[in-house]
Amino acid sequence: MLVTFLKFADNRAAAAEFMAAHNDWIARGFADGVFLCVGSLQPAAGGAIFANGESRADHDARIAADPFVAQGIVTAETYEIDPKRTIAALDFVKMPA
Repeated sequence: MLVTFLKFADNRAAAAEFMAAHNDWIARGFADGVFLCVGSLQPAAGGAIFANGESRADHDARIAADPFVAQGIVTAETYEIDPKRTIAALDFVKMPA
């Protein structure tokens, strides 16, 4: 499971200009079955993405393709998590033993 934090950067003022493209990029992540949850970091600090089902290299390439990342609106920081305990609904994110 991968968690990526998108924190606002120097070009934050351009967010409105690239919001539609960023939202399209998010929609593709869900359509591809990779994104599990996307939301805002509070208070107004950026966003976070929970993802599963692709390699770290593929995920890093996907994140780099985010218009917000490409335009320097946010910086991305990704962490790989190896879930050991989950509620039953999230058992699918556990890595095989």
